[in-house]
This record gives sequence, structure tokens and C-alpha cells, in this order.
Amino acid sequence: MFTQAEENYLKAIYKITQHTADQTVSTKSIADELGTSSASVTDMIKKLTDKSLLSYEKYYGVSLTREGQKLAIMLLRKHRLWEVFLHDKLGFNWDEVHDVAEQLEHIQSYLLIERLDEFLGYPKFDPHGDPIPNENGNFTYRNQVSLSSVQETGKKLTMLGVRRHQADFLKYLDSIHLKPGVQLTILSKQAYDQSLRLQIADRDEILITQQVSQDILVKP
Repeated sequence: MFTQAEENYLKAIYKITQHTADQTVSTKSIADELGTSSASVTDMIKKLTDKSLLSYEKYYGVSLTREGQKLAIMLLRKHRLWEVFLHDKLGFNWDEVHDVAEQLEHIQSYLLIERLDEFLGYPKFDPHGDPIPNENGNFTYRNQVSLSSVQETGKKLTMLGVRRHQADFLKYLDSIHLKPGVQLTILSKQAYDQSLRLQIADRDEILITQQVSQDILVKP
């Protein structure tokens, strides 16, 4: 049995490795991800290493062991399934589900999660477009690119998800009617700042910055 804090560290380390080619994670990266001190991270690294969930290499950092990675992926599975349940069945908005799912993901019942998956119809993606690992820890991946990387104008695209989950960012996207499943068309791209003028379905045209477009994922 592991504590919530230990599970949160494993999930954070796993998420960091998904954004870098290096599977070794520094103490500073973990501290930044969790918003805690390097001293606290060092203490936790020792605990998780003693439990054979992390491998520590002096001057380089830590990496997940096979058991540590398995546990981290199962935490993601639970978290994302709960997000689907909260969003689809209880009517939570997509900017509200993360914090509640953070609490629910620590429920230990394996049977509950399998029943939840069945009840939801075995979803492959959560409300933010992130893939949900199945009971074997395998992810469903799809061809997706950032909106900012699309050069062709006039082509209809489908929004698949987002890279950022911060509530203020998601609320902003709501205000301009951008959510997964929405069809959009790039009307023009400004050479000066790479901002995009978009047509969202049959709504009015909007203008978004490059910072926003690089955090939106679309089907090319």
C-alpha cells in the first residue's frame, strides 16, 4: 500500500518523462511539477527508491522502475476515467474535473475501476483529449498535431484535445467555443506574430495567439 503523496510523485515523474526523450528526471523538475521544495523531493525519492519504485543515479536524477511505471500508469487510468465520469455523467465542466479526479484516483478498489470503465463504455480519451490506458496499461494513440504547426489555410480541422489543463485556459477556450470535437478552419495566419484567424463551425470568426494555438491539438 502506498500513500497519496507517494502516488502523486510517481504520476508526476511519469508525466515529466512523457515530454522529454530522457527517462531520467531531475530533482528540480519534480519540484517544479509538484510545486514543492527540492529537500522534500529528495526525501521522497529515498522512500520510493527503498520501495523499488524508483532508480536513483547520483548527479543525473531518477527513473521509474518497471513496477513504478506500472503504478503511475494505473493512476493515470483511474484519474482519466474519473474525469470522464464527472464530465459525462455528472455534468462537471472540463475545467472542473481535474481537482476532483485528483482525490478519486487514490481509491484502491481494482474492481470499482473496472466496473467504472465498463459503465462508461470503455472510453479511449478523457475530456481533455488525453488517452486513457486500458486494464493492461496500453494507450490508444492517434495522429494529432498542434494547431500552430498547421500551415495550410482553408482546410477543415477537428479539435482533438489540449496540452494545457489549467482552469483559466480551459475557461478561455469555452468562451470562444473551442472544445474537443469542434470543427474549425484556419482562415489566415499572421506572418508577424503567427496569430491565427479561425472560423469555428458556423460561428463568427475569431483571432487567437500563437501561445493558444500551440496548446490546441487537432486532427491534421
